[in-house]
Amino acid sequence: MLDRFKVPIEDRVYVKRDQIVAATEAVFQKVGMSASDAQQSTDVLVTNDMRGVETHGVSNMLRRYVADFLSGAQNAKAEPKVLRESATMVHMDADGALGITVGPQAMRRAIEKAREVGIGVATVINAGHLGGAGYHATLAANEGMLGHCMAGPGGSQMVPTFGAEPRLGTCPIAWAAPSGKEHPFLFDIASTQIAANKISLAKRTGAKLQPGWITGMDGEPILEPVDAPGPGEYYMLPFGGTRENGSHKGYGLGAMVDIWCNSLTGVGAGFITGGGGQWFAAYDIESWIGLDEFKSHVDDFLSGLKNTPPAKGHERVLYPGLSEGEETEKRTKEGIPYHREVIDWYKSIGAELGIGIELP
Repeated sequence: MLDRFKVPIEDRVYVKRDQIVAATEAVFQKVGMSASDAQQSTDVLVTNDMRGVETHGVSNMLRRYVADFLSGAQNAKAEPKVLRESATMVHMDADGALGITVGPQAMRRAIEKAREVGIGVATVINAGHLGGAGYHATLAANEGMLGHCMAGPGGSQMVPTFGAEPRLGTCPIAWAAPSGKEHPFLFDIASTQIAANKISLAKRTGAKLQPGWITGMDGEPILEPVDAPGPGEYYMLPFGGTRENGSHKGYGLGAMVDIWCNSLTGVGAGFITGGGGQWFAAYDIESWIGLDEFKSHVDDFLSGLKNTPPAKGHERVLYPGLSEGEETEKRTKEGIPYHREVIDWYKSIGAELGIGIELP
């Protein structure tokens, strides 16, 4: 994550993983989740924070989820069910569960099928926010498989290249692969220039948005640094920003995600129906090659990437997943640096819900 989105040093409150886990599980259970669902949902959020993916950690997401449960927009007591199933695929209705709750269930079903036939795919409809595609893809990598996850969240955010109105969501997509000695490969992106949640982080930290990240309400790219706008004051650009810089690639990738997640699952085009379809896939490496041999090849590849001589003015070359792995090691020792506003929110919601929150 770019430094501009990180919590300013003077506003940091360091919290150990077990402390934030206990507080988050307590909040989830108080709004109606079972202990097991609260545990799983918390693990998604806190794992994101441990990796430094604060856009999809507790800072931004927990307050949104709590509001959705309290308003009835999401179902804390959901009972997902299977709609269709074959040897290679399973299609599920989440019954209004959050994606952070049903997503791991779906990926584990995909993993089970991949063990049997080499490839497994699970799709989910009627689910809430995914909570970060990378977490779900990594579940497969942890089982010695290639993992793939994506989601088609409606059509109210991204304008098509040359478009004046949005037709896509951020359309997140992630791939993960296991390794041996190196930190595992994890490529987790939005199809927009930046994840929508980074705008919330920018507002909290006071960072400016860079040229070509967003548009005005007329769809015109904003090509100068600006303060983070409020909801309903902007649209998002595909990655690439402008056509000259390759925005058609981000737009095309987002369109692909919407088709796979929404049209294939029967939801229909995201900008017409609201979207929300989710996709989870696992590929059993040993159907192609021995797992140890694969990991050795991946180690060679990742090592070669990170040891590429850096260009002038740059410290080093990173590969997807390296910084997340290093950040997890660092935060395991030092704690997670939350903004003090986040800690204040926990204490406030704890008082509102009548639960004790023990945080620094």
